[in-house]
Amino acid sequence: MINEQIRDKEVRLIGEDGEQMGVVQIAVALRVAEERGLDLVKIAPQAQPPVCKIMDYGKYRFDQSKREKEQRKNQTTVEMKEVQLSATIDTHDMEVKAKACNKFLTAGNKVKVSIRFRGRQAAHGEIGLDVMNTFLEMVSENATVEKPPKQEGRNMYMFLAPKTNK
Repeated sequence: MINEQIRDKEVRLIGEDGEQMGVVQIAVALRVAEERGLDLVKIAPQAQPPVCKIMDYGKYRFDQSKREKEQRKNQTTVEMKEVQLSATIDTHDMEVKAKACNKFLTAGNKVKVSIRFRGRQAAHGEIGLDVMNTFLEMVSENATVEKPPKQEGRNMYMFLAPKTNK
């Protein structure tokens, strides 16, 4: 709340340079802010009495939006990429998939590795597990296992996250 929106009778007033001006009537605080050409802003409404500060509210809002914009620019979003294998994948094909997976991991994305079993392959989950472990060895320098391989029906999944350099 700013200026006339503040409905309290008394407020603890803080000057624009941070000095304490004590507990004053709201009319006195508004007059002091107006004399200095600034705004009276309530910064701690839950305090007894509420704390108000004299500041240039427009400049404060501008600086705040600038900081938020800078934070949004610096944050990175982690995407989930998927690499699909098969239970009968050949070694060269797996190397190509591992190369793509390494590229995703170095870009900072998480990777979901999945195998879809077809027909009678679903009865032999150990084959898929061997494929997953071989694939994990190929990408182990860039990846850490977030969720180990797990078979759910006709699919087997494993989640990889990029290694953090600490």
